[in-house]
Amino acid sequence: MKFLEVLPLVFVMIGGPQILSAIFLATSENWRRNSAAFVGGAAISIPLVVTVAYVFSASATEQGEPNTTVSTIVLVALLLAMVHTYQTREEAEPPRWMGKLETATPRFSFRLGFLLMGFFPTDILTSVAVGSYLAARNAPWTDAVPFILLTLLALALPSLALVAFGKRAETFLPKVRAWMNSHSWIVNEIVLLLFVAMSLNNLLG
Repeated sequence: MKFLEVLPLVFVMIGGPQILSAIFLATSENWRRNSAAFVGGAAISIPLVVTVAYVFSASATEQGEPNTTVSTIVLVALLLAMVHTYQTREEAEPPRWMGKLETATPRFSFRLGFLLMGFFPTDILTSVAVGSYLAARNAPWTDAVPFILLTLLALALPSLALVAFGKRAETFLPKVRAWMNSHSWIVNEIVLLLFVAMSLNNLLG
């Protein structure tokens, strides 16, 4: 059950601008279509990056590259993610493009979901780490599916909350957004540190 080992990285995937974007879109003018488009874009890019990393790592192992090489790549990717998370921890102001989210279109939301979840520095490093880690452990690619689905579910939670709770969610979501904006980096660092420990265990064990 290798997929359980990578599930904590879902928190890294959505922490910061990712979940903030999902909340902004959930409170935008055309929130239903925007939220669906955002998750749809992520549903393409996340599996794409994970799959490329998995195939590359599996191929390297088959060609005689030792698992320690792949594990080292995963470890370096995680350390880079930790450095990036720490360096951006005090960025109080959200990115400029967030100002467009309240009046976003489905097309913009889809493009944002694809690029943000697939190629944002922290996310691409995390997806590469997941694919590489599973390949190094000789786990099937399908073990990445729960990670992908849980990440997409987390991105959809703000809009699902609106469907379920209506006005109460409209009041609650801005508070969640403010808390995530100031504390998400701490959660990310803790989860990344745990995964670093797992990678070191693979290398040294």
